[in-house]
Amino acid sequence: MQRKATAVWEGGLKDGKGRLTTDSRVLADTPYSFGTRFEGTPGTNPEELIGAAHAGCFSMALSLQLGEAGIRSERIETKCTITFEKLDTGFTITRSHLDVAVRAPGADRAKFAQAAENAKAGCPVSKVLRAEISMDARLDA
Repeated sequence: MQRKATAVWEGGLKDGKGRLTTDSRVLADTPYSFGTRFEGTPGTNPEELIGAAHAGCFSMALSLQLGEAGIRSERIETKCTITFEKLDTGFTITRSHLDVAVRAPGADRAKFAQAAENAKAGCPVSKVLRAEISMDARLDA
């Protein structure tokens, strides 16, 4: 299975503008810019999208782990905070924090805690944050 997204950036870093599009078209020419990424201007940015992906992926992984532990949840709400900092080596995502609230009446707390840890470690987005990055680059002159 493969999923694809495209980013188009035109112009310089501060005066340029970009557009993000996913094959599913959930994002279709969605704008982003220096302002939306670094200055708090309304709009999206890559870090916000990583946060949404991590929260969504983790919630599904936790649902699986809870089911395997015999726990049926009514609701899983995951908020993800991505920390993006300027280090000596440049801007870096230094942390992804998951704040999770689960409604599962009668659930065993120890089984819940283990399921949450398993989901955090096993979620594919958790893994990609530590993954090898490959690339093919070409210059169209």
